Amino acid sequence: MKIAPSILSADFANLEKDVKRAEAAGAHYIHVDAMDGQFVDTITLGPNIVHAIRPHTKLPLDCHLMVQNPEKHISAFAKAGADIISVHVEATHHIHRAIQLIKNEKIAAGVVINPGTPVSTIESVLGDVDLVLVMTVNPGSGGQTFIESTLSKISLLKELREKHGYTYEIEVDGGISDKTVKRVLDAGADVFVAGSYLYGAPDFQAALKKLRDAENA
Repeated sequence: MKIAPSILSADFANLEKDVKRAEAAGAHYIHVDAMDGQFVDTITLGPNIVHAIRPHTKLPLDCHLMVQNPEKHISAFAKAGADIISVHVEATHHIHRAIQLIKNEKIAAGVVINPGTPVSTIESVLGDVDLVLVMTVNPGSGGQTFIESTLSKISLLKELREKHGYTYEIEVDGGISDKTVKRVLDAGADVFVAGSYLYGAPDFQAALKKLRDAENA
């Protein structure tokens, strides 16, 4: 399993420190949540933040674009230093084109579905993507409660991957903690985004270890 701390919950006044803290604790990705105030109400991290943290970590920067018409922003995030760019199927009329634009940047491409969106909406691109991100809360803010019904989507994505020989990682984002991680792992997830659980913990490293311990539980 891989852990991807979300810097949406980090201390923005000490972002370099919090990114390095995640790397030192054994994280695998740094998750960057970009929101435009249109696809979701909140406005958050843009390409400038990716550019700012890129020199301070060797970890892949996993950029989750919660933005309307993501095609307009892919190039800027790629140039800023993103290693993975994931886009919502709900945010574009041209999901195939968006995935291709990411691939053209020679970086990993991901597709995202919200809790209310069925897996069937992305089946046509599963063979093209490197990552499928299942939102396990409604997008827009951190600290929400995990939505149990999303577990069946994770299981279905695992089944489809095995059936067709696909190679995508299954990532989950929302409500991940030591209380939920085992069920999500058992459902078939590979990458776990955690924000408030990690950055709100008294001991970041110990909290991350609790998530990793789910593999042996």
